[in-house]
Amino acid sequence: MTYSKSDPRGNQTISDVLILVGFSSLGKLQILLFVVLLVIYLVTLMGNLLVILLIKLNPSLHTPMYFFLVNLSYLEICFTSGVVPKLLVHLLVEEKTISIAGCAAQMYVNTIMGLTECCLLTAMAYDRYVAICHPLHYTTIMSGRVCTLLAGVSWFIGISVEVSKTMWTFSLPFCGSNRVHHFFCDIPPMLKLLCIDAWKIRTFSISVSVLFILFPFLLIILSYICIISSILKLHSMEGRRKAFSTCSAHLVVVTLFYGTALINFLTPKSSNTSEGDQVISLLNTIVPPVLNPIIYTLRNKEVKESFRKRIEKSIFSHNGRNWRMKIKVNENGGIKGRSQMFG
Repeated sequence: MTYSKSDPRGNQTISDVLILVGFSSLGKLQILLFVVLLVIYLVTLMGNLLVILLIKLNPSLHTPMYFFLVNLSYLEICFTSGVVPKLLVHLLVEEKTISIAGCAAQMYVNTIMGLTECCLLTAMAYDRYVAICHPLHYTTIMSGRVCTLLAGVSWFIGISVEVSKTMWTFSLPFCGSNRVHHFFCDIPPMLKLLCIDAWKIRTFSISVSVLFILFPFLLIILSYICIISSILKLHSMEGRRKAFSTCSAHLVVVTLFYGTALINFLTPKSSNTSEGDQVISLLNTIVPPVLNPIIYTLRNKEVKESFRKRIEKSIFSHNGRNWRMKIKVNENGGIKGRSQMFG
């Protein structure tokens, strides 16, 4: 990482510490925002961890769809944990500082998880396409090796592309004010701190967006066109309902993810205040991760049934242990009473 020692425009040199202005303008309302975000963050962690545990502990859920869902839940935990904890700390302190290394790490996590989720949602759409359009060959096509390959490629694309972009960004000289008008180290506000014209990075970012975000989105749309076409060919209404229910949760998640992302990236920045941009980014950061496990549990009978059985098993096991302990105590008491009587 290199930083400017001087700036021909007369701006001050950036030190090794940045200031994330964030929601400083809210004043005392930052405490209220802290409480709201803390609750949402804890719900996000518990919801996604619950989905992972349910799938791991129930062999009936060891299918390709739930394999991808485990990856998605793990991704959402990493995504929110890369931004929200630091934001929570900054809402309670006056000096909202972050080191250059910490800023780079935050950008790494945020961009990697965002791009990986695009690819992972595409893999999940392909899984639903095969399940509905080629049900007789589903187990053959979506083998364990294929699922692992699709998930691995998704993570590889996200990591390799975004690490390259982030390293490129932080290898360029920064100068001017060290105040970042955002609540985390996002790419657009960081590019404003560069001493040079960042048109090359912007061009690279646009190319990445078209290739790895827009193209996967088009593949998802194509998959659902084929899925809907196959569903409409079914003669029974019950068959159509069951077929659509198998992909409805994924469709809602895709709509939520790309909907918030499109609002964030396509809204004209010139017509919005900095605070408005931050609110949109905040919604994009916290809404999909907290709603995804809820969507998959509320709209999925298999997950709800597994959760119910797991709860019943835990309660039955607990009551069974208490019952056995009572029998043991009663037996010991009876034996002791008889020994005293005969003594």
